[in-house]
Order: sequence, then C-alpha cells, then structure tokens
Amino acid sequence: MSVNQYHLAGVLQAPLISEKSTFVAENRNTVVFKVLKAATKKQVKGAVEIMFSVEVESVQVLNVKGKEKKFGRSVGRRSDWKKAYVKLKPGFDIQFSGA
Repeated sequence: MSVNQYHLAGVLQAPLISEKSTFVAENRNTVVFKVLKAATKKQVKGAVEIMFSVEVESVQVLNVKGKEKKFGRSVGRRSDWKKAYVKLKPGFDIQFSGA
C-alpha cells in the first residue's frame, strides 16, 4: 500500500445509516459517509474506489454544523463534521450488512 493509498484509507470515518441515506441508496444508487473535515471531493472519490473496489460517478459534500446542547446547567456545543454523498456508476453497489 503506497503512502497516498494509506492517506486515502483514513479519509472515510463511517457510513451513515439513516432513513434518508437508505432512501437515497435504494433510489439513486448513492452511499452516504461521514468523512474528515478537511477531505476534498477527489480524496473521497479515491478512498471509496480503493476501499470498496467500485467506480464513482460523482461526489457531493456538505458541512454539518454542530448543535448546541445543554449538559445540566452548562451549555455545550457538538463538533462540526462533514458528510459526503457518493453516487456510484450503474452496476456497482456497496453492501454494509454483514454477519
């Protein structure tokens, strides 16, 4: 594994499994990931192609702002994070269900 591939392996943090991401996956052949805050579209595309052996058609990223939450008497703030919608080319699929 080259240094570039090693760096790309750390770009994806986790798949996001929610009602919206399941709907997008079924209807638009798109997978949703939580990615590093500094990740670019090219890095996300390369990471998905390397880790899952699929071809990516397009990538859309968005920054999610952290919410303010109360913890007892004090007010805290959750961290900001980045989400990536990865559209796969026809004929490719990623299955996260296992075991």
